[in-house]
Amino acid sequence: MSFRGLSRPNASSGMGVDENSKSTFMELKQKKVHRYVIFKVDEKKREVVVEKTGGPAESYDDFAASLPENDCRYAVFDYDFVTSENCQKSKIFFIAWSPSTSRIRAKMLYATTKERFRRELDGVHYEIQATDPTEMDLEVLRDRAH
Repeated sequence: MSFRGLSRPNASSGMGVDENSKSTFMELKQKKVHRYVIFKVDEKKREVVVEKTGGPAESYDDFAASLPENDCRYAVFDYDFVTSENCQKSKIFFIAWSPSTSRIRAKMLYATTKERFRRELDGVHYEIQATDPTEMDLEVLRDRAH
């Protein structure tokens, strides 16, 4: 019986998390230097890495336009709003973007990595799984945050 290959990670084990991914999330959470962060799975490095960040002045539309139409991504978005008591609040949303048009292999890779990656992001308030833009519309965030 051969045990070769047992030490190699496979798709079911998920990927590691790049240190820069964790620190960029903390910058969004604590310092508010990013409105959003988009993460991708780097199969060569076998970890989740930062693909793009959006500055504090960027809008939700800027964020949504940054997600690829036919490929999976993880993202966090810092949603600012005013409560009915006129208080300024902020909630961090984790979005698992998995469009129906993306490759099955990509969907599987992102699905198996999601929980491990999500656990690294301490401070996320809400999680959304989206397969098309309507499932992560700004109205959806507004409804969840209030």
